[in-house]
Amino acid sequence: MEAKAVARELRISADKTRLVIDLIRNKNVTEAFDTLNNINKKASRIIKKVLDSAVANAQNNLGLDKNKLFIKECYVDEGQVLKRIKPDSRGHVGRKDRRYSHITVVVSEKQ
Repeated sequence: MEAKAVARELRISADKTRLVIDLIRNKNVTEAFDTLNNINKKASRIIKKVLDSAVANAQNNLGLDKNKLFIKECYVDEGQVLKRIKPDSRGHVGRKDRRYSHITVVVSEKQ
């Protein structure tokens, strides 16, 4: 049995988030929380919330033990891109993309 949590339309780029999520893949939940607490990045705070939600789903909905949980899957998908203008030199107009991402975390109990 596995529990899942998804956070959609987060205002952070997928590339920056993937750097952090690669560090917790296939780890025990307690190890993952320890890792995320020691990383000073915006993505770590967001991923910690999603992981906490997945653990709560496992405990409350499926009755799984928190100490036996590990991260079965975790991935980041790209969301929409808001295209904004940025004034450039000599009257030109540049583009500044605001990227969004979706974070998915699946936890399961170790056998």
